[in-house]
Amino acid sequence: MPHPLYVAFIWHQHQPLYKSRDNSGSNSAIQYRLPWVRLHGTKDYLDLVLLLERYPKLHQTVNLVPSLILQLEDYIAGTAFDPYLAVSLTPTEQLSQEQQQFIIDHFFDANHHTLIDPHPRYAQLYQQRQEKGQTWCLANWQLQDYSDLLAWHNLAWIDPLFWDDPEIAAWLQQGRDFSLSDRQRIYSKQRQILSHIIPQHRQMQQKGQLEVTTTPYTHPILPLLADTNSGRVAVPQMALPKHRFQWAEDIPCHLQKAWDLYKDRFGQEPRGLWPSEQSVSPEVLPYIADQGFKWICSDEAVLGWTMQHFFHRDGAGNVLEPEILYQPYRLETPHGDLAIVFRDHRLSDLIGFTYGSMPPKRAAADLVGHLEAIAQSHKDRQPDEPWLVTIALDGENCWEFYPEDGKPFLENLYQILSDHQQIKLVTVSEYLDAFPAKATIPAAKLHSGSWVDGSFTTWIGDPAKNRAWDLLAEARQVLANHPEATEENNPEAWEALYAAEGSDWFWWFGEGHSSNQDAIFDQLFREHLCGIYQALNEPVPPHIYQPVEVHEVQADHRPQGFIHPVINGLGDEQDWDKAGRLEVGGARGTMHKSSAIQRLWYGVDHLNFYLRLDFQSGVQPGRDYPPQLNLLWFYPDQTMHNSPVNLENLPDAAPMNYMFHHQLEINLLTQSIQFQEAGEHDQWHPRVSRAAVALDRCLEIAVPWADLQIPPDYQLRLTLVLSDEKCFKGYLPENALIPIEVP
Repeated sequence: MPHPLYVAFIWHQHQPLYKSRDNSGSNSAIQYRLPWVRLHGTKDYLDLVLLLERYPKLHQTVNLVPSLILQLEDYIAGTAFDPYLAVSLTPTEQLSQEQQQFIIDHFFDANHHTLIDPHPRYAQLYQQRQEKGQTWCLANWQLQDYSDLLAWHNLAWIDPLFWDDPEIAAWLQQGRDFSLSDRQRIYSKQRQILSHIIPQHRQMQQKGQLEVTTTPYTHPILPLLADTNSGRVAVPQMALPKHRFQWAEDIPCHLQKAWDLYKDRFGQEPRGLWPSEQSVSPEVLPYIADQGFKWICSDEAVLGWTMQHFFHRDGAGNVLEPEILYQPYRLETPHGDLAIVFRDHRLSDLIGFTYGSMPPKRAAADLVGHLEAIAQSHKDRQPDEPWLVTIALDGENCWEFYPEDGKPFLENLYQILSDHQQIKLVTVSEYLDAFPAKATIPAAKLHSGSWVDGSFTTWIGDPAKNRAWDLLAEARQVLANHPEATEENNPEAWEALYAAEGSDWFWWFGEGHSSNQDAIFDQLFREHLCGIYQALNEPVPPHIYQPVEVHEVQADHRPQGFIHPVINGLGDEQDWDKAGRLEVGGARGTMHKSSAIQRLWYGVDHLNFYLRLDFQSGVQPGRDYPPQLNLLWFYPDQTMHNSPVNLENLPDAAPMNYMFHHQLEINLLTQSIQFQEAGEHDQWHPRVSRAAVALDRCLEIAVPWADLQIPPDYQLRLTLVLSDEKCFKGYLPENALIPIEVP
């Protein structure tokens, strides 16, 4: 009898260790620098499994990082306080001007489309800050405005699944005029929700609908603890830290502490391990097997590097060699075998980064459509062999971009899958129990890499990241110089070390990722390092008190993540905060300092390419700059029909003398478009386009990948040409093409 298509969802629940080691002046309270354990705890961890419980046929896996569990327990006990919570519980008449400024700065830290706009009073306060400015708010807001904002910031982060709770429903109905007593009761409700998270996971695991897995104690990248030189496996020329970090003896400590904590909280031994950042290497496998874990997961890029195989996809984004990816593999180690599953990167990213911008019903249908295509391929290729599609991703951050925190999407998805005859959702362990891994990867051949491009470049190799590794290596050696400081008699030193070894600090240092809280992450990392020296009664080196890097807003930079802007010409700052950015107005040449166009933004998701142009205030197309904008796509190293730019007075210089394959002409006066594709004999042929264009405060454009008809994992380049009546007037960016990577 043919097998159904087995699908394993693995949700990874993790927050960095926000607990501060600088608790001077506090009583029994534990100071946390940021509130995200508390807020994500009320929005993302409990509802995910409660929603799943309504569909008992569906089985899933959830990974709970030990350091997250410990932080949740601090909040449940009422001993954890963060700056956001402290001002939330302060009488408004006692707020200092500095605290008022903090509230105005930070109590809109949320995706405004999904968490602020749906609530009229919260949206009103947000619009005042956006339109009238922070200075105006500070001068004009009354105490009630602050009280309402404090209440709404905490209310908005409570998941919609709990809105039928009588108290929460009453607050939502009330909407405004919140008192200190209201804010205190909201905090109590937060703690009540947090207290159900671990018991609910334990109960569903005991019933068999859920498998709960764990991660090394504080989420360190084990291969880099073993040897920072492993960064050169994927990137041979990587610049490494001055001091080689080689402390493999820390690996069994992280694994044992995770194992013990799991057994205590869940009453059984864990079977699965989510390696932090899905990072693996041959060196770490024996430690994992020796601890007793039965399976681990990683990314398709790691499998591809291991097998020297690139996973090509068809135009719909489905893998062309599915039988390679959709099976578990056996890793043989001196301490026993480990199974490893590799996630489908694209399907995981669709949930993580794209479906939130689609209507929930359509998004659920799209994911099921992909799974049905895989099921059909399975039926055609290997109906008698089971296939396992692994979809593994961050289980908390993506929902902020979904309507109602993803509830409509998941309800649609789960209802379809509950009734589906060809698709069966399983935990990883129940699949492996039924179908043990047959294919073997020699442990020594496993690639050393992570879920990001199969490399470690997100955590090492950048000058700032390397400086952090050098600071860590220096502190680790000081601890090694104190053999009397065992974990039993000096736990403070070891806890500080484990915290500093977490992956999150290195993620935020240097190029690649940035947030408005980079300086706090920098501070937390150095606080953990200080904790090592202080616990050993060693002097803290002065350079540890200096930031690892200068935290400034970058000018030009590449995209830092997927974006999903609303195309309305308003240039919403949140919509474009992860976009690539090019300063145009200060460049030399045709787009000189007096240019009407000041800045260019660009980015992608799985549906569209996005472009935004910022103009000087008051300028108008046709008067202050040319009325036509032409987007021209160049496909390097590809065989296809290409045509020259069809404009007069075109300079005979790169890139204007290149041949292009697609052209989108935008009339900036009417916002109408004409889309063309190159054909034979240097001709251009009209094609239908679903591109969206809006010009108001800025110009925003979305061009569907379907218009360009190019497959995933494709490289292309873009240039922008300004024209008037088919006559060339200039181009941007100067002397370059915009690099675009199709996801």
